[in-house]
Amino acid sequence: MNDEKMTDAIDQAAEWIAHAGALLVTAGAGMGVDSGLPDFRGDDGFWQAYPALGRGRIRFVDIANGQAFRERPALAWGFYGHRLQLYRETVPHAGFRILRDIGDALPGGAFVFTSNVDGQFQRAGFSEQRIVEHHGSIHFLQCVRACEDAIWSAETLRIEVDEASGRTRSDLPRCPHCGGLARPNILMFNDDAWVDTRSEVQAFAMDAWEARGGPMVVIELGAGVALPSVRRKGESMQCPLIRFNPAASQTRGANQLGIALPALQGLRLLQERLRQVGFLAAAA
Repeated sequence: MNDEKMTDAIDQAAEWIAHAGALLVTAGAGMGVDSGLPDFRGDDGFWQAYPALGRGRIRFVDIANGQAFRERPALAWGFYGHRLQLYRETVPHAGFRILRDIGDALPGGAFVFTSNVDGQFQRAGFSEQRIVEHHGSIHFLQCVRACEDAIWSAETLRIEVDEASGRTRSDLPRCPHCGGLARPNILMFNDDAWVDTRSEVQAFAMDAWEARGGPMVVIELGAGVALPSVRRKGESMQCPLIRFNPAASQTRGANQLGIALPALQGLRLLQERLRQVGFLAAAA
C-alpha cells in the first residue's frame, strides 16, 4: 500500500468512526507486540523466547495444554508462571489509550473481544464489564481436573522459575475444593477441562451491549489467521471493519479496510486524522 492509498484508508476509517454509535475492538496476539510481549510465530520464535523449552524441543502446543500440567506440572507451571509475571510487569502501549478515547467519544462506548489472556485491556483502564476474554485469562485459576466449575483469582500467586531448566521452584498451586493441582483458567490446545463460565458471563454481557443497537464500527488489531476466532467475530458484525495487521491485512467485504500496519502505528495515524476532523481533542 503506497502513501496515497494509506492516507485514503485512514481517511475512510476516520469517517466510519465519526459516524458510528459504538466501537467493538477485536484483538489478537499482535496487539501486545508493541508493548514488548512475544508473539509466538513458529517454533523458532517460541524457543527464542523460552530457550529451556527449545533445548528440549518442546513446542508451544506441547506445553500449552492440560496434559502438560498432569504429566510435567513443574515445567508447565514454569512456563505459565513466567508468562504470568511478564504480563504483570508489562505496561500497555499508547494504542490502548487511543482506543479508550475513541470509545469514550461514541454514545455506546466500546467493548473488547480478545483472544489474548494477558489482561492488558484491564491494565489499560478498560472496564472489566466491557471485555470478553474468549480464551480465558492467566490472572485466574481453575482445577486441572475441573472438579467443580470454580474459578478464582491468581492475584496472590507467586511462581519462582529456574531459568536454566524452565521449571518452577515454588510450591504448585492447589485447587481449594479437591486439593488437586490448579492451572490457569485458559483455553489450551486439545483442552477438555477448561472451565468457561467466566468467559460465558462476559459473552452474555457483550450480547446485551450489542442488542442495544446503534451503528457500530469494528477496529481489529493483530488478529491471526491460524486461529481466526477474532477475525470471524468482527466480520460477523456486518458493519464497517478496520483491520490493522502487518502480515495479514486482507479483507473480503466492501465495508472492510485492510491496513498493513502494526497496531500502535496504525492507531496513531488514525488518532491524528480523528483530531484533524475534530472527533478527538487535540493533544494538550
